Amino acid sequence: MSITEILELSSAEKILLVEQIWDSLDPNELQITNAQKQELDRRIALDNNEQMSWHSWSEVKSHLQSKRK
Repeated sequence: MSITEILELSSAEKILLVEQIWDSLDPNELQITNAQKQELDRRIALDNNEQMSWHSWSEVKSHLQSKRK
């Protein structure tokens, strides 16, 4: 399937394609570095201690759009 064909798919079809690609990945090939693992562990610890602040996608999108102006 070419990129042109992919771009012509509906949103639902694109999501299904992404799911198929995701499911085809070999978890053993998805290695993270020690630095990435440490950062994930740090964020998990912050979340567990209720020190993380979460934002909805609409809040993030609005914030990013305001920065572009």
